[in-house]
Amino acid sequence: MTLVKTLLDIPELRLRLRTGSALLDREVSRIYVTELPDPSRYVSAGEVVLTGLLWWRSPGDAEPFVSALAKAGVAALAASGADTGGIPEDVLTSCARHRIPLIEVPADLSFAVVTERVVLALAAGRGREPGGARKRLLSAAGAPLPDLLRQGAEELGTACWVVSATGRLVAGTAPAPPEATWFVPGRDAAVHGGFTLLPVGGRFAVPWVLAVRGTEPGELAEELAGLLGLARARADQVRRSDNRMAEPLFQALETGTGDVVSAAVAAGLREPARVVLLRTPGEETGLDSELLAELVEPAAAVPAGRIGRDACALVPDDEHWPEDWTGRTRAALSNVDSVIGFSRAFVGLGGPVALDGLGGAVQEARYALELAARRGERISVVAGADIPVHRLLVAGTPDELRRSVRDRILGPLLAYDTAQGTDLVRTVRLYLECSSSPTAAAKALHVHVNTLRYRIARASELLGADLTDFATQVDVYLALQA
Repeated sequence: MTLVKTLLDIPELRLRLRTGSALLDREVSRIYVTELPDPSRYVSAGEVVLTGLLWWRSPGDAEPFVSALAKAGVAALAASGADTGGIPEDVLTSCARHRIPLIEVPADLSFAVVTERVVLALAAGRGREPGGARKRLLSAAGAPLPDLLRQGAEELGTACWVVSATGRLVAGTAPAPPEATWFVPGRDAAVHGGFTLLPVGGRFAVPWVLAVRGTEPGELAEELAGLLGLARARADQVRRSDNRMAEPLFQALETGTGDVVSAAVAAGLREPARVVLLRTPGEETGLDSELLAELVEPAAAVPAGRIGRDACALVPDDEHWPEDWTGRTRAALSNVDSVIGFSRAFVGLGGPVALDGLGGAVQEARYALELAARRGERISVVAGADIPVHRLLVAGTPDELRRSVRDRILGPLLAYDTAQGTDLVRTVRLYLECSSSPTAAAKALHVHVNTLRYRIARASELLGADLTDFATQVDVYLALQA
């Protein structure tokens, strides 16, 4: 049995009790991390709720949060004041009023460390028999996730899989059965299609699920799901450390200065390479980076970083890169949206290029991303390779130069249309898009072919150029695109 006071005695956590000294004999069932202003749908009796107080904005915010914990019967609230300048006074007051022990977590202590130590304390307090399954599972707690999953499957005597909300198979102890339909349940275990699905814990925007073949795996499966959450948290810490190592590369790509090739080689990127940009407007900070890390796994060689306001990943174009990446990415984002819901998500893809072409691939990905954002769809994925070259060239031209080119080449035509109320600009555009075929253009405009020829001749006079000349056609069409 693990009590609240047991957690206070863990020396490396340096937890400090702020209120509720008479309530420390409450039994702890598990730990749950949340930053929701109203966690009432997700908390349950016996939990220690861990929070960074990101939901707290002003005095008065604590009352609905703490009252929800009290109504659920949680064992204690553990809070870090790192982002609020300490524990707010109304949080202390509300916890005292609702008889919730309040534990202060040191500002310099990672939540992953807190979660890991609490889970281990809970495992130690369950009275496992010497040499039993739980003891063997606990002994593998520090192993990489695939090794831990294999140990868990061995102790459970059945196959297990870990699946992301994107639909990605993170790890498995057997080939995924074709009849299995994976989905991410809520906070509690669920049974679906002959599998038990348990949420893998952790403070992550994109959830994972542990799928165990069978419908009654028992308490050991829940313990495995908790340990898998710790393994994910450790891997995430490594990823964040790697992200910092790659920052010089992303900074060079964003500013256009510095030796991009040397920075890419130092970061371990191989050529040819692709650039992936992801934007989730209006969503919480960090969702885009976590989503992108899921979408490019296992292809990414360089951890995700940022270029401007967008999350960015650099990926070698090798055997790990799927042929239908845009379609798969669109499906993966739809899967996540059905689980956690978000307002919008846009992805742009540039490349493949050699390392000395990364700057251009970033520009290509940026234009593809902006095009995805303008499509009016909630989820949109665009690859630069699917965009006509002339559009990419025009998109990379500064606005002032585009306006200058448009006015210089098309000025007389635009002025004529304005003065006469005609639409010769549209006629010229359709004529060029119909491969300079008078017959095809006339059909598209629903006019006689002689009328079309007259209009093109008039437009040529106004432009001072021959619209049947190929070089002139290229110049005019680029000006129309600008």
